[in-house]
Amino acid sequence: MLSRLSHWILKKLGWTLKVELPDLDKYVAIAAPHTSNWDFPLGILAAKAIKLEVHWLGKHSLFRRPYGWFFRAIGGIPVRRDQGMNYMQQLTDLFDRSEHLVLALAPEGTRGKTDHWKTGFHYIARAAKVPILMAYLDYGNRVVGIGGQFYPGDDIHADFRKIAEYYKDRRGKYPDKESLIRVRDKNR
Repeated sequence: MLSRLSHWILKKLGWTLKVELPDLDKYVAIAAPHTSNWDFPLGILAAKAIKLEVHWLGKHSLFRRPYGWFFRAIGGIPVRRDQGMNYMQQLTDLFDRSEHLVLALAPEGTRGKTDHWKTGFHYIARAAKVPILMAYLDYGNRVVGIGGQFYPGDDIHADFRKIAEYYKDRRGKYPDKESLIRVRDKNR
């Protein structure tokens, strides 16, 4: 029922789905480009439409009353960034403990333009020994998609070139806010 309703809403909004899901129980899904507040509800609608149980990280303050129950119900996992905890290890442990886990992350980390992506998704997937899938909201073509599965290797720069190639023709709602798909220059 929820799947059909989500499909219907996406169709009424003019969006189509292009889905290439692996037959796997665990993986990290990265979502890009992330340039608008609309990315989140469209992504959740798409996940519900394809019956994908996805989890995502959010600031702990999102999970307070009165809406905390809702964000947890749609897969949210609260994160406190101010307590100096090793989230990569916690998420790796979560993958180890789970029979089924799809963790969706937005590597840009913001809706504004940056000169690099955050790399945590890569390290989490490597440590958990799970593949990365690439999800997108292409506003130019009104397509929500997921695919491009790969297992991250030791050469993060090579993996980022692969990711950049996958996303090269996909545009966010505000293309001028799209971040550069590259690893942060440690000299800055």
